[in-house]
Amino acid sequence: MKYRRFGRTGLQMPVFSCGGMRYQKTWAADADIDEPNQANVDAVVRRALEMGINHFETARGYGTSEIQLGRALRDIPRETYLLQTKGTPKFTEAEFRAELHKSLFLLGVDHLDLFGIHGINNQTSYEQVFQRGCLEAALEFKRQGKLRFLGFSTHGPTDLIVKVIESGRFDYVNLHWYYINQTNWPAVEAAARRDMGVFIISPSDKGGKLYEPTARMSELCRPLTPMQFNDLFCLRRPQVHTLSIGAAKPSDFDEHVAVLDRLEDTGALDRAIDPIVRRLDDAMAAALGREWRDTWRVGLPEWADAPGEINVQTIVWLWNMVKAFDLVGYGKMRYELLGKGADWFPGQHAGKLVSGEIPRDRMREALGRHAAPDRVIEILTAAHEHLASDEQRPSTIR
Repeated sequence: MKYRRFGRTGLQMPVFSCGGMRYQKTWAADADIDEPNQANVDAVVRRALEMGINHFETARGYGTSEIQLGRALRDIPRETYLLQTKGTPKFTEAEFRAELHKSLFLLGVDHLDLFGIHGINNQTSYEQVFQRGCLEAALEFKRQGKLRFLGFSTHGPTDLIVKVIESGRFDYVNLHWYYINQTNWPAVEAAARRDMGVFIISPSDKGGKLYEPTARMSELCRPLTPMQFNDLFCLRRPQVHTLSIGAAKPSDFDEHVAVLDRLEDTGALDRAIDPIVRRLDDAMAAALGREWRDTWRVGLPEWADAPGEINVQTIVWLWNMVKAFDLVGYGKMRYELLGKGADWFPGQHAGKLVSGEIPRDRMREALGRHAAPDRVIEILTAAHEHLASDEQRPSTIR
């Protein structure tokens, strides 16, 4: 295993972390846990430690994950691993404090190495943290020695992430950044300027369902697998310290750790990665047009400013990925969340535009700052027709 200094925490962080969202039995936190399921979590934890992955990351909101991780770590010396959990912002300090106490209880520990305020995704959660006592409660736990370092996780827009980073109140950040979505690079750079730890959320799943790669992605990423390429693409940047592996079974680590030796020689790493990046970039240019590839986002409204709160930026991005890399399964998975992802995946799908409930002229007016509004409308229509679930389709029937 390779390790990197996790920003100003000084912790030696493995470049791969064991994320706890996929191995839990269920999202129902009070569900009974059967012996085979717990045995699998135990095996995941043992395998991680055997490989030198000594950082375990979970969240209060991950169903049975905390209690199952606590059981798996029960007989392992506390000083041999780094433990991180996360808790969502609350409207009262007391509620936030109670949730943090519950996390410690379920995990069976008296302190956390890392605690993240989970989901500073919009102005409401920002105000909960900074104005309603959540931050002060967490800092009190830190003063009491119940958590060593405080961070935050986010699915929010880049400008909000940078704003929270520049508050100077946090030691590290969990965020999204990988090949198919590099929007948050300014936030990574802002974190580096503050000497903060940088943890990349779900690079294999949110980065394109790379554990089930399309034939197109596999072809473009040879001789690496798409998942291995994405790992190295992220870890080539020294500002990035660790990538989350959401292991559902012990063997899920294998494909990742196979690339560790490539991190030792920067020149060899560049020679391995640069040709793949060029092929992927060229594939996007061939499928979309070079000008569109480079400028498609310019002038698109934020979801809150679009008619019907349609998340135009996300839908166009997903369609770009479908056209360039055949990421249909990924596109369907993400499109399905529109309309029910709350602040974790905000905005609405394009059903009301396709059905005519939102007139095209109204959308065209909202796209007035974009160079190709008609193309955007065509993409919104095509994306809905190809990616929408059965549940999302009734709105297209008049």
